[in-house]
Amino acid sequence: MTVHFIGAGPGAPDLITLRGRDLIAACPVCLYAGSLVPDALLAHCPAGAKIINTARMSLDEIIDEIAAAHAAGQDVARLHSGDLSVWSAMGEQLRRLRALDIPYDVTPGVPSFAAAAAALGAELTLPEVVQSVVLTRTSGRATAMPESESLENFARTGATLAIHLSVHVLEKVITDLTPHYGADCPVAVVWRASWPDQRVVKATLGTLRTAIGEEMERTALILVGRAIGAEEFGESRLYAGDYDRRFRPVGTNPRFPETGE
Repeated sequence: MTVHFIGAGPGAPDLITLRGRDLIAACPVCLYAGSLVPDALLAHCPAGAKIINTARMSLDEIIDEIAAAHAAGQDVARLHSGDLSVWSAMGEQLRRLRALDIPYDVTPGVPSFAAAAAALGAELTLPEVVQSVVLTRTSGRATAMPESESLENFARTGATLAIHLSVHVLEKVITDLTPHYGADCPVAVVWRASWPDQRVVKATLGTLRTAIGEEMERTALILVGRAIGAEEFGESRLYAGDYDRRFRPVGTNPRFPETGE
């Protein structure tokens, strides 16, 4: 018996890995975060599967369901939205399972920031512009941010910021970031990336308040940085005609002459 933690992706039911889909289809028990995981993914569950929406459950209740499946020798598919490596509450569940000696594994999923970037048709790291992406959020009732992880501190790096769970404090985001990025810095807000009702607003830090208006739903991601919508940037050396590399030797004295790679 194994508990399979599966990243269910950002919303579109076909943005799940083949491994994740096949694991769902093989498990007689499925626990899913109903507030964020689309019902269409449950169609992969086998006939007669026990399907449990954990949106209203406590951690103790969730672990009790898993323990019951373990006692019955039944594999469990545990679905969380996006990817499980960030803000998934997986860590506390794994700690409980280790204490109970219940085996588990983890299958990654498509994260929401990647789906948002895809909706924009944007690369978040551009040569000579920015080479780092910071995944962050602001403090909330459920989890406070460490003092060192402030928006101002991250903004000083100039990296592309992917700010989660924070559109409801948009004024704070704009106030904290503008002194470092400038009012003309591009920004985009993507609601429900990859869902059928996905919405995108493109603006600058200086115009974002007006561009969004009163649409402050929580299921949104804020992307901030000079890479968004940029046209003035260098080209990667990786594909330059004179760049000698393992798979495309160039010149009379290539770096990998013996392999010919």
